[in-house]
Amino acid sequence: MKNLIAFLAKYHHWFLFVLLEVASGVLLFQYNSYQSSVWFTSANYVVGKVYECDAAIRSFFSLTRVNEELTLRNFYLERQVEQLRRLYGDMTSDTTVLERQELEFLERYKLIPAKVVSNTIDRQDNLITIDKGQVDGVEKDMGVACGNGIVGVVYLVSSHYSIIIPVLNKTSSRISCSIRGRGYFGYLRWYGGDPSVAYVEDIPRHARFKRGDWIETSGYSAIFPPGVLVGKVGTIYNSPDGLSYRLKVHLTTDFGRLRDVCVISDKGIAERSRLIEQAKDSLTMKPK
Repeated sequence: MKNLIAFLAKYHHWFLFVLLEVASGVLLFQYNSYQSSVWFTSANYVVGKVYECDAAIRSFFSLTRVNEELTLRNFYLERQVEQLRRLYGDMTSDTTVLERQELEFLERYKLIPAKVVSNTIDRQDNLITIDKGQVDGVEKDMGVACGNGIVGVVYLVSSHYSIIIPVLNKTSSRISCSIRGRGYFGYLRWYGGDPSVAYVEDIPRHARFKRGDWIETSGYSAIFPPGVLVGKVGTIYNSPDGLSYRLKVHLTTDFGRLRDVCVISDKGIAERSRLIEQAKDSLTMKPK
């Protein structure tokens, strides 16, 4: 105890100096808007770099499994496209029609590859950070997907990073989906808990479908093109009011191992968004 008291007595001026420096720093950044903005900008940049390094290390150790999944996925898609081309060619006697239509459709979209640098799956309102921002062409309200299916929607964008609202966000995530080959659509929601399960609401009572049907994006919004995989129908429930169905969907995206994603940039998204906003404003201003 005597040694501790002697140490404090000997170096008390240094402790006082550090305490005063901390207090002055707090006062400087708390009560001066310019210094505060500089501090938070620098802190966010440093945190982003730390997350990026952590994600790079995790990505390196998971490359083997990711490459295996990509190989299997590419093989499946190649076989599917080949079967569709043959089937369409047999029906139309023109094997180039499908290729032309596919190319015309894909020309509307630009895929921006990105890596996940921060991700949570155990909260009610999860968020994802990616290492692409405005300088890379990412904008607010763009859709985000991965090799296995849908991920979420861009929410906030800075110069080099973006925040994504994923499917696993109880408050803010609402994505228009449809049952593949059936034409019926509803809205995808997540209610917390299991990160591999979500629900499609508002499927009409007259709809015809079954367990095991695939759920995909409907293309009715200005965010996702049609046909992006969401998951597979599991259990079928009645809605609380009994007027529609609620579908339990097993998501194809494994959010716990999410590393590589693609931001979907649609050339027509800005025009459609402006048109939707104009329609909303017109309805709001319409006299009752």
